[in-house]
Amino acid sequence: MDILTRDFYARDTLAVARDLLGREIVRVLEGGTAVRCRITETEAYIGRLDKACHAYGYRRTSRTETLFARPGTAYLYLIYGMYHCLNFVTEEEGEPAAVLIRGAVPTENGDIIAKNRFGCKMGSMTAYQRNNFLNGPGKLCRGLDLTREQNGLDLTEPENGLYICRGAPPKPSEIQTGRRIGIDYAEEAADFPWRFYL
Repeated sequence: MDILTRDFYARDTLAVARDLLGREIVRVLEGGTAVRCRITETEAYIGRLDKACHAYGYRRTSRTETLFARPGTAYLYLIYGMYHCLNFVTEEEGEPAAVLIRGAVPTENGDIIAKNRFGCKMGSMTAYQRNNFLNGPGKLCRGLDLTREQNGLDLTEPENGLYICRGAPPKPSEIQTGRRIGIDYAEEAADFPWRFYL
């Protein structure tokens, strides 16, 4: 299966965010069926200096506790009371940092992902639905049926039903960088070029 090991996550967050592009998220659903999607967009968050990070300045709360876990831990939280966001904890344990998975494209059992998102198979999606399939963190979590129930899962243990495979990393020329989305409140951190996408 070629699952990413803890060493992959236990590195500089910006390097992990870039290196996750092209990797495949595998989600094993109830009943044992696996769906897969290729990561196309990520954002890095580093608590020690990043005002956009939930644990900026090492702030520990019940919500942010998972950010201090071992690298390779899934950090899932709810925004706006309705959308879940999937993050992968990075760097050493106790150092609050993670990569948000912003977008992906399906590579296996896309019809199941489409049913989770829109209640139909991929072939029945409208043009709007195809263009807005998994191009946002909340959309991705809905498509993969991820909620706070998966918060704290070890991504290096396949029996947990959520893990990352090596996939096909893109060429360096295919990787773009830019400002992160939706963090205008974060003062100077709003301009950090910590978004990576294909």
